[in-house]
Amino acid sequence: MSSRRTFIKGASGAAALSLLTPGFTRANGDNMLHEEEESFRLGIAGYTFVKFKLDPALEMIKKVDVHWLCIKDFHLPMKSSAEEIAAFHAKLKESDIKGYAVGPIYMKTREAIDQAFDYAKRVGVDLIVGIPETGDLPYVEQKVKEYNIRYAIHNHGPGDKVYPNAVTVNGYIKDLDPRVGMCFDIGHDMRYGNDPIADFEKYHKRIFDMHLKNVTAATGDGKTNELGRGVIDIPKLVKTLRKVKYSGVCALEYEKDMSDPLAGIAESVGYFRGVLDATRKG
Repeated sequence: MSSRRTFIKGASGAAALSLLTPGFTRANGDNMLHEEEESFRLGIAGYTFVKFKLDPALEMIKKVDVHWLCIKDFHLPMKSSAEEIAAFHAKLKESDIKGYAVGPIYMKTREAIDQAFDYAKRVGVDLIVGIPETGDLPYVEQKVKEYNIRYAIHNHGPGDKVYPNAVTVNGYIKDLDPRVGMCFDIGHDMRYGNDPIADFEKYHKRIFDMHLKNVTAATGDGKTNELGRGVIDIPKLVKTLRKVKYSGVCALEYEKDMSDPLAGIAESVGYFRGVLDATRKG
């Protein structure tokens, strides 16, 4: 723990400065490019802004200089018209933000699965984050083949009796089309008592999206907190992301202070970028 605290202390200055002045240079003149040099991207999970309309959510995303958003249907309803979808994308473009996926979406019926795939196609994304009924997984696979849209099942930790962790999700999908994978929530995996970094390394080929967070404890009582303050070893996670050449999005899902999340989001984004810079060879 002491070495981890030393790392956090050493990275914190760079992290804070990098948020305030994106693209700043070190004393030796080397650019701090953050995730631009990585195979993966930093994004934001739309659920972070469940208590906000789209405009203030985009303002917060802009302030932390993040450019990828997983779209939630409370910001873009599933029955949106083509004109409403176009206006939504135009608004994101004004903020230099791109919607890369939709979800998570709960799907209790095949009709709901149909609706979700139609929604994703109309929105123009190639990834759905979903929670289907296990009996409907063959139908999900059928729709994946029909639409050529990837489907990522989200794990929800110890309170989820069906998809609590990466191991259980993989058990359901391992024999399905390789475009059926998972949206791996590292916080919920840790709360279940698993090792999320080991699970990520083991199942990374079927992980299309990641909910990036930290938690206060490796138990069901663990709560989301700022990325650098919890029990998940984020520097080790970053090294593993690089090791396996993860090419998806690390979508920060910040579920603390959800009525006033900007400070925690900024600290988390700054910490993550500080870790990237502090651990990068060169």
